[in-house]
Amino acid sequence: MPEKPTNGDAKMVSSMKEEVKELWKVCFTDSEAFTDLYFRLRYTDDINLAIHKGNRLISALQMIPYPMTFCGHTVQTSYISGACTHPEFRGHGSMRKLLSQAFVKMFNQQIYFTTLIPAESWLFDYYAQSGYASVFQYAVKHHIISGKSDKFPSHIQIQQTKDAQEATYEYLSRKLSERRCCIQHTLKDFQIIMADLKLSDGILFTIRQDNIIRGIAIVYQGNPYPTIQELLADNEKYKQILLQAISQQSSSHQLNEICPPIKSYPLHPLGMARIIHAHEVLKLYALFFPEKERCIHLTDNELTENNGYYHLYRGDCVHSQYPQSLKYHPMNIRQLTEQTLLPLHPYMSLMLN
Repeated sequence: MPEKPTNGDAKMVSSMKEEVKELWKVCFTDSEAFTDLYFRLRYTDDINLAIHKGNRLISALQMIPYPMTFCGHTVQTSYISGACTHPEFRGHGSMRKLLSQAFVKMFNQQIYFTTLIPAESWLFDYYAQSGYASVFQYAVKHHIISGKSDKFPSHIQIQQTKDAQEATYEYLSRKLSERRCCIQHTLKDFQIIMADLKLSDGILFTIRQDNIIRGIAIVYQGNPYPTIQELLADNEKYKQILLQAISQQSSSHQLNEICPPIKSYPLHPLGMARIIHAHEVLKLYALFFPEKERCIHLTDNELTENNGYYHLYRGDCVHSQYPQSLKYHPMNIRQLTEQTLLPLHPYMSLMLN
């Protein structure tokens, strides 16, 4: 892979960005407006990995940093975005090579997990071969709104906006951080989310009481009903008022809400994760679940640093290259990711997928 541009060489930086953008247009069906938004606000050469053949860019991906709540802590993750190979060069291992490079870079940066959302269903099996496990799921609530009222209580204020306001972000961040295993968003992420919302003709609703935010809803135009990507509120009363406000604005009695897994609701696959730093992840897991004892013989074909024997006992995790006098359960990195995360019902939203 050619060296990255250095010393502020604007021509080379621009060249790489434009090359990746042109490859994106070949591989994906996103609108010109969304593609421009992504490369204007999200893409940087620092998070990009690419492979050239001669002078031609044939494969690329971006590693976008996201915090995630996990076992009582906030850890760093890296979200794989824009992974693509030119159709003329597919089937020769370019993307697997890029993923391997990405894993090494993440490990050296002390990243705990990598995540992604497959663009097509067959890609779940493809990424599983690199150690990813399908652990992010979602449920859909179908709301039928009846008895609409033209007015809300005088002490309640409903606002509709498409602008990124810091107070709204602070509320969103606080509510998302209450979820025990959930991708978080920085202020910059929120600004990009709102730019996409405006592009998609969506709306952010806020409900205030005494000028204090009590709930928000991020709503996109759906087919056939409006789709609520996030509905967060201090209590059920505020949620119901928000739902009624969305119904009024959209002139629709029916609304779909995308939400974290709910018991008795059908679950739909959303995204995948892979453990990058096994020892650090298992130390946090052991600390959070001190009552659980696990003896694991781990195999990771991509990151050999993760290979070895792990003993989780009384809030600690010991990693060794040789077995102790214990009965170890053989496990690969995909299986460990699945068994560690699935019981926590991890969730991600607002990922521009």
